[in-house]
Amino acid sequence: MGLLSSLFVAAALAAQPVPGTGQDPGAQAPVELEGLTVTGRRLTDVIGDFVSEVSAPVRGRGLARWRDPVCVGVVNLRADAAAFIADRVTTVAADLGVDTGREGCQPNIAVIATDDAGALAAALTEARRRAFRTGATGTDRGGAALRDFVETERPVRWWQTSLPIDSRTGQRAVRAPGVCRGECRGVGDFAPVIVVDSASLLRSTIINNLQRTVVIIDVDDIQNVSLAQLADYVAMVSLAQIDPNAQTDGYASILNVFAMPDSAEGLTEWDRAYLAGLYNSEQNLRSSVANHGDIVASIRRAHGRLVEQAEAEAGQEAQP
Repeated sequence: MGLLSSLFVAAALAAQPVPGTGQDPGAQAPVELEGLTVTGRRLTDVIGDFVSEVSAPVRGRGLARWRDPVCVGVVNLRADAAAFIADRVTTVAADLGVDTGREGCQPNIAVIATDDAGALAAALTEARRRAFRTGATGTDRGGAALRDFVETERPVRWWQTSLPIDSRTGQRAVRAPGVCRGECRGVGDFAPVIVVDSASLLRSTIINNLQRTVVIIDVDDIQNVSLAQLADYVAMVSLAQIDPNAQTDGYASILNVFAMPDSAEGLTEWDRAYLAGLYNSEQNLRSSVANHGDIVASIRRAHGRLVEQAEAEAGQEAQP
């Protein structure tokens, strides 16, 4: 049984099943990024602030993304609602070029619904501690962030683990408890060996990959959003390292949907550009600023396309 599969079992024991979201699944068109009026500030600076606000990499590491095929599992919802969310997250991942698992795969994105998210989060972190704090360097956001995950009430809460790996071999690049070479004869066996062909101040052979995401939905707090909005929100926080404490009310993003349900019907162009920038960026640059810059540029290009489209439509309407 996989680690997240065991979390599903624990969730079933710790939480009562809930009937669903009360919404019928159905495709909804994403809200396009509206024209942005910036007073006294450059648009690029505003976008940069957004990227800095929402991004939450592990301390000392660059932003991680999925390299292995994603497999989404959803439990404690009606079958149709669960399938809709799983399919939507899988579709967004596929659009980003991420491979997706086949039917019957072991979930590495676990979405669990409950009517008491705090109690479930506490029960899961106690019962499966290693699923949340792996003990390996550079794989999670630490104890304070985990306490926030357990104790802070939110409609949706999430926890991710990532893994620094050798980009050439795909092997782990950090020491991990219980993982070693050979027969684990000594402490040194736990340390991986990374061969460096040539030293570079600009690039590293080490990249950061997402390994697991656990999402807990509090069904009592999602009644004002549609199933499509919920699914896109889950996709955003499952496929990128998003700060749960980010202040995004000044930006066009699905991350605002619980505070302002009418602000977005789904992933906005701003959100899509953020994800596209993350998954198209050069991941092995030593500077996290360069990775940040790729995402900013992606959003800037998306905004430019929308402005051009709006101007073209306005010109057509003005013609007799």
